[in-house]
Amino acid sequence: MPGFDGNLTLSSSVTDLDASIAWFAEKLGFELVYRVDDMGWAELSTTIPGVTIGLGQTETVDGRGGNTPVFGVVDVDSARAELEAGGVRFDGDTVEEPGMVKLATFYDPDGNTYMLAQSL
Repeated sequence: MPGFDGNLTLSSSVTDLDASIAWFAEKLGFELVYRVDDMGWAELSTTIPGVTIGLGQTETVDGRGGNTPVFGVVDVDSARAELEAGGVRFDGDTVEEPGMVKLATFYDPDGNTYMLAQSL
């Protein structure tokens, strides 16, 4: 992984951010790290150093499960360029939440989704 910084966020879609945060806290003992209501996003700590659970609020969830591993990188632009040079397919442009994060979504050969994230 080009420029991997040792952090991994496992992202899941949820329909009720408050209820999901409470569930992870009550059932698994995870603690809220931060929440950004404008983005419908929250991250919770796990017992594994460098691994967090990311919760993204959506209107519907299909119930089939699954998540999107989000690899923390030092520089998302250079990591993306290196992966693209190797033939990795990305979904659109890199997205930036000013002062917070830069995100780039990419796919494996089977179409499974992964992301690169650079903390700003």
